[in-house]
Amino acid sequence: MADRTESEQRDLAEELAAAVRGEVSFAAGDRALMTMDASNYRRVPRAVVAPRDAEDVAAALRVCRAHGVPVVPRGGGTSIAGQATGVGVVLDFTRHMRRIVSLDPAARTAVVQPGLVLDDLRAAAGRHGLTFGPDPSTHSRCTLGGMIGNNSCGSHSVAWGTTADHVRTLELLTYGGERVSAGRGADAQGAPTGLPPRLRDGVKALVDRELALLRTGYPDLPRRISGYALDALLPEAGTDLARALTGSEGTLGVLTEATVRLVETPAARVLAVLAYPDESAAAEAAHTLLPHRPMTVEGMAADLVAGASGLPEGGAWLFVEMGGESPAEATARAEALCRAAADGTTGHAVVTDPAGQRALWRIREDASGTATRMPDGSEAWPGWEDCAVPPARLGPYLRDFRALLTQYGLRGTPYGHFGDGCIHVRIDFDLLTPPGIRRFREFSGDLADLVVAHGGSLSGEHGDGQARAELLPRMYGPELVGLFGRFKDLFDPSAGLNPGMLVRPDRLDENLRFAPLPTGPVPVAFGYPDDDGDFSAAVRRCVGVAKCRNATLPTGSSDVMCPSFRATGEEQHSTRGRARLLHEMLAGEVITDGWRSPEVRDALDLCLSCKGCRSDCPVGVDMATYKAEFLHHHYAGRVRPAAHYSMGRLPEWLRAAAPAAPAFNALARTPLATVAKRLGGIAPERPIPRLATETLTRWWWRRRKTAAPGAAAGRTVVLWPDTFTNHLSPEVGRAAVRVLEAAGLRPLLPPTAPPRPAGAAPLPRRHRPLCCGLTYVSTGQLDRARAVMRRTVEVLAPLVRAGRPLVVLEPSCAAALRTDLPELLADDPRAAQLAASVKTFAEALEELAPDWRPPRLDRPVAGQTHCHQHAVLGDAADRRLRERAGLTGDLSGGCCGLAGNFGFERGHYDTSVACAEDQLLPSVRQSPPGTEILADGFSCRTQLDHLGDRPGRHLAEVLAEALDAQEEAGTPEGGEGG
Repeated sequence: MADRTESEQRDLAEELAAAVRGEVSFAAGDRALMTMDASNYRRVPRAVVAPRDAEDVAAALRVCRAHGVPVVPRGGGTSIAGQATGVGVVLDFTRHMRRIVSLDPAARTAVVQPGLVLDDLRAAAGRHGLTFGPDPSTHSRCTLGGMIGNNSCGSHSVAWGTTADHVRTLELLTYGGERVSAGRGADAQGAPTGLPPRLRDGVKALVDRELALLRTGYPDLPRRISGYALDALLPEAGTDLARALTGSEGTLGVLTEATVRLVETPAARVLAVLAYPDESAAAEAAHTLLPHRPMTVEGMAADLVAGASGLPEGGAWLFVEMGGESPAEATARAEALCRAAADGTTGHAVVTDPAGQRALWRIREDASGTATRMPDGSEAWPGWEDCAVPPARLGPYLRDFRALLTQYGLRGTPYGHFGDGCIHVRIDFDLLTPPGIRRFREFSGDLADLVVAHGGSLSGEHGDGQARAELLPRMYGPELVGLFGRFKDLFDPSAGLNPGMLVRPDRLDENLRFAPLPTGPVPVAFGYPDDDGDFSAAVRRCVGVAKCRNATLPTGSSDVMCPSFRATGEEQHSTRGRARLLHEMLAGEVITDGWRSPEVRDALDLCLSCKGCRSDCPVGVDMATYKAEFLHHHYAGRVRPAAHYSMGRLPEWLRAAAPAAPAFNALARTPLATVAKRLGGIAPERPIPRLATETLTRWWWRRRKTAAPGAAAGRTVVLWPDTFTNHLSPEVGRAAVRVLEAAGLRPLLPPTAPPRPAGAAPLPRRHRPLCCGLTYVSTGQLDRARAVMRRTVEVLAPLVRAGRPLVVLEPSCAAALRTDLPELLADDPRAAQLAASVKTFAEALEELAPDWRPPRLDRPVAGQTHCHQHAVLGDAADRRLRERAGLTGDLSGGCCGLAGNFGFERGHYDTSVACAEDQLLPSVRQSPPGTEILADGFSCRTQLDHLGDRPGRHLAEVLAEALDAQEEAGTPEGGEGG
């Protein structure tokens, strides 16, 4: 039997490869990437095909049909009900079939391919003052094909409706190879046009026989997405076959092209935020706002937005966007709405600033991820993500829904499209144990009955998939659901398209993605404090909303995630893709080598360890930590890549080379450098950095010997001499000392012995230089990292207990001390105390010298916030310090692409350059003359030196230079009036 299966698989692979011009893959890694979407479900495909055009789709269907293999069309993989998973051949449309075929501004239409990302269409239409109305929160990565398959909506549906309202024509291929051109209208006999004779006659006969059922069997509400929209085939509905096929989840035909309608977008938009005492009050009020013709009526309660700034005081809020021909008109309409709603609100705010609006909308758009973690850190899951009831029934429904949660001992955080009566919620189901799964099933049945009792739809946006299709008879009754089956059998008599969805569905408690994971904790090195030490739980954080698949960063965004995906466009190089591979590694079914997996290793190879996902992923996936963990296990007891020895142990090499720095610098400019780089696994394109001829620590001890007694005063801070500052850019450390002393602080270096001359006996261990362990962590040498970190903790513990702040100039080292160190030394309480003492340069000045006024520079800035600063440390203090110094403008997001050892490693150069070209280099090139280029990270400055024509400096250097200029000019330090 096994031989037969292998033979069938081989034949399928050979025939697909011969028939399809696009990529065909049976590789474990590629299949593993497609096992899940953004739902609770997991199905393992046999192969992944990326068709180049409709003819490729037809060829793939022909081969699959001959072998009896099912086919599942897939877009961005953000479906929440399981319909983008499949056991046969997955057609991945995001690789090639992602074009705008044509756009007609006069007709307000666009012809698109199924893999086109929504934001790409919106950007193209926006140049003509148009947009595509439906806008799911995943608009930056969801595809038009997926939206059509699910009949997606979005926050603007109160103004523009669902995707079905914007579909003109659909070009599809059935599993049997028949071509369908679905539109609106009937022929002379009343049959839908655009169908081959067999389908045309069959559809007409089905509709004619069931006119009464089609006219009475559907609830009347704006967000009725569940099931097939067969009532669109009624004569009085215009015999709209395109609308009937929209929302069919790839079960009837494979979309190859669509003509969609565009809408005019208002010239100005203003956001009115209405606060209410509680969720019920907001729900009751939502539908009363509709006569004011809002563009959105989005609701959320305090349990979702806890800690958010910019919201008026209340327990729940409605985000109501108003449009106008001018900002004044939009503002006037928003203010009028606030006055009309005032009696029921506890306050309101009218947000006219686009940046302020983006910040508030981000709360809403990230909710599909943030809601997966409860306030206490426990997990919550989709499954009942988007039920919809008539808007006027939303308040009573929500009260009953909350009561049902309480009855089952469950918790959830409702939010969503209150104006349309559609609620999103993630619920803390236990999907890991049989009793929990039984409760999930029982609750699902009771909730379906509750939704139906309120006249609602089981799905109001994301489709039924596997999550709800089993319960459709409770909503529609067996007769109409039977009609769905007959319609499916007309289009797909072989049941080859997306089986298990919508018609004859899999049970809602089958194929759960957690089932194959280990039932107990996996032995790991990091502590994973937010996941109770469970690596499986950490990997489960990724729910697939795929914010990491954004091809570009939003305008004005300081986000970082995910630079490698933006550089390559490959799923395996996204945070989600890597998390999926780790999930499958733990499952052991597709990826069978465990920690030795080459598939996971290759996917993680282009992870820059930027930590952007730690802050930008809505659920806080920390791929840099997962990568370090994987490399630790993968290379345990094995020879490592050369770069792990050369750059992973950089602190040791630099300490050894420091006494002979001039000689090493000279050798680095000879042909021997080429040999050294080859042996060290270093990219040949990279010059070897120059070593400082006088390290920061040597300068410090020399200066200390000549300092006048009592010259230093003020509060003592410990200045951390990180490896990069000490050996490669000591000028940054000297500048920081200058500024800290000018601010009235007394910087000291950690208590280690002064540097030794060349040839001197080695220092005792207790006197050797300290290290944060960063380079060991980034290369997965965690045992060695723990050793150096433990010594750092031991030496610094007395200073920490004495309340001495630890000022760290290099953001990546500060991040390692603040996060990696306590997570690797979870058994040592002193590690957490040390982490809490870490302060950035700006934080130290703000918190420890609050009255100090920096010198005024009054010039614009450009450059990039260090990715670790953004992700771990935060840059609020830096922004305030720059503002006080008269340094205006914002730094860009993204990652410089050098990222410590990453950009120096052989094979990474092209990706490193692509990452730099994403944000950093354009921001520098576009800055006017006289702009100060800021780059606090050594990697960022090095990348600018290698690739740019304008060097970057640490903020400490800029301020120190200004202080020196003031001193020469005779101006008091601290700026005017300081």
